[in-house]
Amino acid sequence: MIAPRLTLREIRARAVTLTPARPVETASGTLDRTPLVLLDLLTEEGIVGRSYVRCYAPAALRPLAQLIGNLDPLVKGCGAAPLAIGKKLERHFRLLGTQGLAGMAMAGVDMALWDALAKACAVPLATLLGGEAGSVLAYAALRSMSPQEAAAEAEAALSSGFSAVKLKIGRGDPTADLEAIRTVRRAVGDGVALMVDYNQSLSVAEACDRIRGLDQEGLAWIEEPTRADDFAGHARIAGAARTAIQLGENCWGPHDIAKSISAGASDHLMFDAMKIGGVSGWLRAAALAEAAALQVSSHAFPEVSAHLLSVSPSGHLLEYIDHAGPILEEPVEVKDGRVLIPDRPGSGLAWNEKAVEAALLA
Repeated sequence: MIAPRLTLREIRARAVTLTPARPVETASGTLDRTPLVLLDLLTEEGIVGRSYVRCYAPAALRPLAQLIGNLDPLVKGCGAAPLAIGKKLERHFRLLGTQGLAGMAMAGVDMALWDALAKACAVPLATLLGGEAGSVLAYAALRSMSPQEAAAEAEAALSSGFSAVKLKIGRGDPTADLEAIRTVRRAVGDGVALMVDYNQSLSVAEACDRIRGLDQEGLAWIEEPTRADDFAGHARIAGAARTAIQLGENCWGPHDIAKSISAGASDHLMFDAMKIGGVSGWLRAAALAEAAALQVSSHAFPEVSAHLLSVSPSGHLLEYIDHAGPILEEPVEVKDGRVLIPDRPGSGLAWNEKAVEAALLA
């Protein structure tokens, strides 16, 4: 499929702050705000490519939006070619480095470029990438760490059709972890896949000790028990555990994924569309995962992740947590525990401008 040539005219970046109905509690702190930068990539042909990135820390929101806006002179007048633009931005940031805010900005541009190309071909992104607009199996990410509140969330997820849920743990001692796990397990039953996420809160020694105590709990995976970039440490943990270890959402691009695979750091992989390098980075990382026979799940960004998981050879589960829904014209749709890939051109993102206006950073 050959896309019509598009010429980039302007990058617009808008910073918004959303307030979730229920904060996300983690062992590293509670997230009661959702800071996003919305990208609109305008072309001379009238097609607009869209994406968004999430910076977690409100203090980084304005700098990230400014950085993305600063890329406009670098790409203005260029063809909408993700690989070529990616190489140009990599050269621009080489001495600074292509992680952190720079990596987020580059991934946002990449996702918007692919959205524009799919729109130019009048097909969903999944179709442009060789797949089809179907659906992907998802799990519900629970927002509360309180055992009773998390159990209530899990029951609600099951009633909505989900057959897998993920619980955040690690804020207390091992007894608190077990109480939360067992409370949720009683609520959902043995037939539901239950995963847990430590959000990097343990030392390697602590993780090895705690995880041996979790091996009897029938968990589908244990996520990020220690610092995300400690691949050797995660390999030690994976060697000590019978339960699968999940890692990858904080890997910066395919090179980090290659390092993780080489170290034997985890039994599964999880890609974050923003940190992995957008659509282009995801595709390269998915090839590495397939070669290593490792299943790939997604972290956040369900809108674009659904398209990308559907074309990943070892695609597994989509994490469903709806951060951007309040400012979208058509939020992600879930049916029978599966996220539907919309049968409309691009990734499916369209802003609800009234909601965006209300959420704009002053």
